[in-house]
Amino acid sequence: MKEKSKFYMDCHLAGRKYHDADLVWDRLRVGMPLRLEREADNRYDPEAVQVILNSDGEDFLLGYIPRGDNQSLAPFFDMGHDDLFDCRISRLSPEKHPEEQVQLTVRIRMK
Repeated sequence: MKEKSKFYMDCHLAGRKYHDADLVWDRLRVGMPLRLEREADNRYDPEAVQVILNSDGEDFLLGYIPRGDNQSLAPFFDMGHDDLFDCRISRLSPEKHPEEQVQLTVRIRMK
């Protein structure tokens, strides 16, 4: 049987306390799919990749792929491969520091 995806990376959700995560915290679940979007015009990080939750048809910016981890992702988005990656929540730890509360797993979708 052919694999549907291959492991690419694990990372935490950066900037979680500065965006919409608190608004949707009670909706977040392990295994939940999230969308990755490139934000090339980000003034703080030229390699920025947003992590977005779509809930009930509304998009919520949860945070970002951490600086450094995003350097291997950004070029794929810049080349137009927006649908290459599958991102899911792999762990929720509300007792930890906000920058460590949400763990993500990114996989490459196989065609």
